[in-house]
Amino acid sequence: MSAAEDRLRKYAQLAVNVGVNLQPGQVLAVNAYIEHAPFAREIARAAYEAGASFVDVQYADQHVRRAHIASAAEDQLGYSPPWAVERYDELGRIGGALLAISGNPEPELFSDLDGERVGKARMKEVAEASLRLSDGVCNWSIVAYPNEGWARTVFDEPDVERLWDAVAHAVRLDADDPVAAWREHISRLQARAAALNERRFDHLRYRGPGTDLMIGLHPESAWQAALDHSNGIDHVANMPTEEVFTTPDSRRVDGYVRSTLPLQIQGNIVRDLEVRFEGGRAVEVKAGTGEDVMRTHVATDEGAARLGEVALVDGHSAVGETGLVFYDTLYDENASSHIALGAPILQAVEWAGALAPEERVERGVNHSSIHTDFMIGSNELEVDGVTASGDAVPILRAGDWLL
Repeated sequence: MSAAEDRLRKYAQLAVNVGVNLQPGQVLAVNAYIEHAPFAREIARAAYEAGASFVDVQYADQHVRRAHIASAAEDQLGYSPPWAVERYDELGRIGGALLAISGNPEPELFSDLDGERVGKARMKEVAEASLRLSDGVCNWSIVAYPNEGWARTVFDEPDVERLWDAVAHAVRLDADDPVAAWREHISRLQARAAALNERRFDHLRYRGPGTDLMIGLHPESAWQAALDHSNGIDHVANMPTEEVFTTPDSRRVDGYVRSTLPLQIQGNIVRDLEVRFEGGRAVEVKAGTGEDVMRTHVATDEGAARLGEVALVDGHSAVGETGLVFYDTLYDENASSHIALGAPILQAVEWAGALAPEERVERGVNHSSIHTDFMIGSNELEVDGVTASGDAVPILRAGDWLL
């Protein structure tokens, strides 16, 4: 076995055994692009070694998707195949697991198409079914596979080995004992979440270039980190993960914010995103590129213009240490504090999962078919936690975690 083959094997085992934490007898569903096939095959081997009863790999081809966006009838742009919805629903019913592979080989493939058509060409019902799974129904994870197209986006050349080095560092695959390194890392992040929960801040205040934002925290939400618990199984939903995160009060967001890293979304890269909030709602959206796609995306449904997540990341994360912009949200969100439009982190509010969406919304927990993170952190951003009595406590300064 070559060094590259051994690396891929160990990465697949890390994804299956630590990320998903696949249990014997589970069905594992894998979502991948056709360019991810070598990794998907290795994941299947690792899954069967871990006792999977069946591994179902679904490959997507962006060029087929491009043909749909370019040529489908207007009223068919957002078509959701019922069998694609049923795949997720059935996985939840049988207690299966889900692993998604990121690392887009052509992240701007749709950039020359009409932005409004691109924004409308979103499988809403499929997205909703996927979000139902991630709301504590099944153990799941997202990992990324280095490939030539992704490397070309990051480096302007297909230097896959250089990208592999960065990915290996970000997911601690280069550690002497990656599993032990992950256990230590999870403990460190959970300690940060515990410190925030102890403080019970009323809101967060962000100040930096192009940013002056207040985000109200839900009074019954809890900060979380790294380790999720779904269907009775602990799992690491994002590999890498460097954040502590919670569900904000979707009614209490005011001010303006500027993105600090590009956002890859729907075959486009949104750069220099600026969003202004009033009374919890995004009332103005601007961007240097991808503005039409982003505006259409934010208008997807009633909750798409409100926040469902707030996450804090310091300037010393393993992802940030690479010094790269990855043009992949899984990675860039773990190098930078971020916020997410749309669906909330239901597990962060104990009672939220038991209520109907409209009841949750009335109590300040958002509902949407999208969950779109965008990065707002930098070493210039100052973040304070503010108590109900108005006392401001520094959390982040110059990229350093102070709490």
